Amino acid sequence: MKTKKIPMRMCLGCNEMKPKKELIRAVKDKEGNISLDLTGRKSGRGAYICRDIECFRKARKAHRFEKSFECRIDDTVYDSMEAELDEG
Repeated sequence: MKTKKIPMRMCLGCNEMKPKKELIRAVKDKEGNISLDLTGRKSGRGAYICRDIECFRKARKAHRFEKSFECRIDDTVYDSMEAELDEG
């Protein structure tokens, strides 16, 4: 029997390769809005982060979201993403 390939993605916080299903996707849509995509189905440019709040804080401090999306991200967007991650 053939084994199914598991898609791997790198976490922006800890830089570890993990299965895609274990990570949360942050999305930049065509309008330039950035949000968390808990379903993994939104269209747009994606970046992945662990479900751990510390990984999110590391990625924020190192400006890894901004490098990935190639734009400046406002603190209010970071705060709303952190609150959403904290709830989930």
